[in-house]
Amino acid sequence: MRHNKKNNHLSRTSAHRGAMLSNMATSLIMHKRIFTTVPKAKELRKFVEPIITKSKDDTTASRRVVFSMLQNKFAVAELFQNVSQKVADRPGGYTRIIKTGYRLGDNAAMCFIELVDYNENMLGDGGAKKAKTRRSRRKATGAGAATVAAAATDSKAKEPKAKKEEVKKAEEVKAEETVEVQDTKEVKTSETPVAEETVSQDETQIAEEASAEGEGLKD
Repeated sequence: MRHNKKNNHLSRTSAHRGAMLSNMATSLIMHKRIFTTVPKAKELRKFVEPIITKSKDDTTASRRVVFSMLQNKFAVAELFQNVSQKVADRPGGYTRIIKTGYRLGDNAAMCFIELVDYNENMLGDGGAKKAKTRRSRRKATGAGAATVAAAATDSKAKEPKAKKEEVKKAEEVKAEETVEVQDTKEVKTSETPVAEETVSQDETQIAEEASAEGEGLKD
């Protein structure tokens, strides 16, 4: 019989058990989720939830009581500044225990315990069910058929316009390319006579100099 045995002593002395629960509560407040065994998580839930309720009343007396149980000023600051505001509208039930299976070594039941208001996956829209639309293979009749036909005609009317616009764009691109090619040809043709003229002028100068030298030798 389990008369007068409402608490699980976890095979520890009173001082050891209190220090362990205080340390686990500090870790839960700082990290918002911890991984532990199921019996420890159940005892931690009974230890930490009254502390969170106490943090809703932000007074010096409440801070001293919480600090006497946690013995960590950083955890107390996090609890009173952030966690208490997050759970202000929740009347208890601040933690959640989710079992994850059994440990490989000693087959102990494992779980993780977390603060309910900090689980973004369960609070987000991912858990909401999407509205299902019924699809049938029957032909649409009445107003439904009219809307389907109108949508089909609109899509058919839009397709030729889109094709015409694509053809126009392609023609404009080709025209620009042909203009660029013609410009490059004109530039090349304009450059070649200049080169020929310079070559002819050089040849005439050389011939004149050679004739002048020949006359000088004759004299």
